[in-house]
Amino acid sequence: MDPDTLLTTTRSVRRKLDLDRQVEPEVLTECLSIAQQAPIAGAFVDGFRWLVIRDQHLKNQLAGMIRAAGERSQAEYGHLAPPRTLASGRYLLDILERIPVYVLPCLSGRPTGGNALLSAFYGSVYPALWSLQLALRSRGLGSSIVGYHLAEHESDAAELLGIPDGVTQVSLLAVGYTTTTTFSPGARPPIQEITYYDHWGKTG
Repeated sequence: MDPDTLLTTTRSVRRKLDLDRQVEPEVLTECLSIAQQAPIAGAFVDGFRWLVIRDQHLKNQLAGMIRAAGERSQAEYGHLAPPRTLASGRYLLDILERIPVYVLPCLSGRPTGGNALLSAFYGSVYPALWSLQLALRSRGLGSSIVGYHLAEHESDAAELLGIPDGVTQVSLLAVGYTTTTTFSPGARPPIQEITYYDHWGKTG
């Protein structure tokens, strides 16, 4: 797959995850090794950890937390999403226990302060998360960020998984093989309409 196709067709996969095919540990390790090469602020590199969850009992308990928070979020904000997107998100919530693997990126510390510090903290993880999604896609796997539990149940998940105090769960990625290899670029606004030059609102 050429780089442009990979970059433009890596979608959040929900309905097209293969719930019955297991993800081989060596494939996931390979993808995580690639993701670990993503840009990260030097001050945070030593505190970055991946937590891979495959145990069914743990997935069941996490799924309950995610679903409860996700259903509340959709009830409150669902009217802001297109119906198809909302239905896809609801489907994922319904089948969370059957997702083969969860991947939880964590970073030591608890972010406080202004926008610059928050940007550096979370911005040190999301490039690796995106790299992981790209590496997965190139090997026939799909993924979707499903971190609803972080708003209300981060401490519950930490207790369940043995995550130490002072470690932040940044996101949660649901991972599995896909039932199709055909994905298309998403519908996005024309770049000419959303790119400004030198001053806000100046498009040319």
